[in-house]
Amino acid sequence: MRKILSDIEIARKAKLKPIKNILKKLNVPDNPMSFSPMGRHIAKINFEYLKKLKNKKEGKLILVTAISPTPAGEGKTTTSVGLSDGINKIGKKSIVCLREPSLGPSFGMKGGAAGGGYSQVVPMEQINLHFTGDFHAITSAHNLLSALIDNHIYWGNKLNIDEKKIVWKRVLDMNDRALRFININTKGVAKDFIREDGFDITVASEVMAIFCLANDLKDLEERIGNITIAYSKDNKPILAKDLNAQGPMTVLLKEALRPNVTQTLEHNPAIIHGGPFANIAHGCNSVIATKTALKLSDYVVTEAGFGADLGAEKFLNIKCRKSKIWPSCVVIVATVRALKMHGGIEKDNLKDENIDALKKGIVNLERHIINIKKFGIEPIVAINHFILDTNHEIKTIQEFCKKIGVDVSVSKHWSDGGSGAKDLARKVIKICKKTSKKKFNYLYSEKITPWEKIEKIAKEIYGANRITASDDVKDKLKNFEKNGYGKLPVCIAKTQYSFSVDPKLKGAPTNHEIPIREVRLSSGANFIVVVCGSIMTMPGLPKVPAANKIKLNKKGNTEGLF
Repeated sequence: MRKILSDIEIARKAKLKPIKNILKKLNVPDNPMSFSPMGRHIAKINFEYLKKLKNKKEGKLILVTAISPTPAGEGKTTTSVGLSDGINKIGKKSIVCLREPSLGPSFGMKGGAAGGGYSQVVPMEQINLHFTGDFHAITSAHNLLSALIDNHIYWGNKLNIDEKKIVWKRVLDMNDRALRFININTKGVAKDFIREDGFDITVASEVMAIFCLANDLKDLEERIGNITIAYSKDNKPILAKDLNAQGPMTVLLKEALRPNVTQTLEHNPAIIHGGPFANIAHGCNSVIATKTALKLSDYVVTEAGFGADLGAEKFLNIKCRKSKIWPSCVVIVATVRALKMHGGIEKDNLKDENIDALKKGIVNLERHIINIKKFGIEPIVAINHFILDTNHEIKTIQEFCKKIGVDVSVSKHWSDGGSGAKDLARKVIKICKKTSKKKFNYLYSEKITPWEKIEKIAKEIYGANRITASDDVKDKLKNFEKNGYGKLPVCIAKTQYSFSVDPKLKGAPTNHEIPIREVRLSSGANFIVVVCGSIMTMPGLPKVPAANKIKLNKKGNTEGLF
């Protein structure tokens, strides 16, 4: 019996190929105009080369999403990597497109986001930590704008900024609840300008969202200039371009905007770029990365964060709407373990076969399938196989999928890499070949009001019977409409663990209420953020954070990262 190695052990044993060999598979020329190596195994593709791809035919896009997350694990990233390897294994050209991991989850509860088992992207340690420095550039650009705002006020406040109506916080790529609310300028030369401020996590920054939706540097700069940073004392919106911030911020982001290329354990290309959270942002990798991959391969596998109710909904209603790309197939990842948790079983008891709990929890999968079909896309269920899954449990899911007319594949990519995903790959390609863009439709029209858009998502995707909000929230939404932002899509921030705002409410709850706590205008990213329930845009660390186990061993290698 093969010894079960940890993810980091598997990644460390891998013999990586030089990045130029990986790019050669995509017919990317080995010259300075095409890409810039970032060491031996990572590269950034250059803008000069991207321009040459403009008229090239695009491949098919495959979106990987999942059931609502549980502590049992679903394996969405692992499945994305395994599926792409599987497609390459059956003779097609495929690239996997992922988001860059955030240091917050890496040192918090979730751990890294580079896949697992024998379906990983490597070099795993660099990807999960500082990688190519993109997140640091985004953090710096965001905080430069914060500094320019306070500097403007200090030197006379020509724009008449109302200090109580500054809506631009600072950011840090770390979970740190102590920074959610702070007071600044309490001492020193700026003590006459005391005000309340706070930090969000970098992946919740509007700069991150803009970074991932921009088509090029010019588009990036224009979007940054349109960020709403504050309101004047006569309640007029003040934009970043009023401070001439878009120029220097774009300079900080220039190199970061180029897509990063790495490889899977099977030496297939992976583009890893951008990383907005899906519970507090739109949860997709960059448009530039996705479009680049579509020009370079037959099939592009990408993922949207968390469950389909958050990541996939935003991918389809926001990213697809803004970038004019459409997936030909949606893969919904499910595990026997997670479905049993949705059926009421605690994590410690998941090893035992429990068909009743599985049947009870399968309603969560059913809701996600129904939701994806509303967009005119045919989904397929990928059962991410675990060693302790019983044949009876697997058959229960298969029979359910057959009953509702949805294809299903048992995928063993975690243990067998691309070979374990060949069946899934063949079925996905079959769906892609018969899918027409004409059938694709958004959940809502841009012409309806923001309130109606929120209500549409809450009722049709979450199964809620109503949304509620304070008069202040309603007034802000009306003000957004008055200022010309009524046609923007909405980006709902809520718990990822449930269709409701209660993370403990598993399965597929109905007739519940979605309370709107706050709304924020992302006028640069071109969407309205709707904060629901108790979700925080600066997460805290758990009682026992993953950081407690991360260290260097005597050989100087990282331990504890997963």
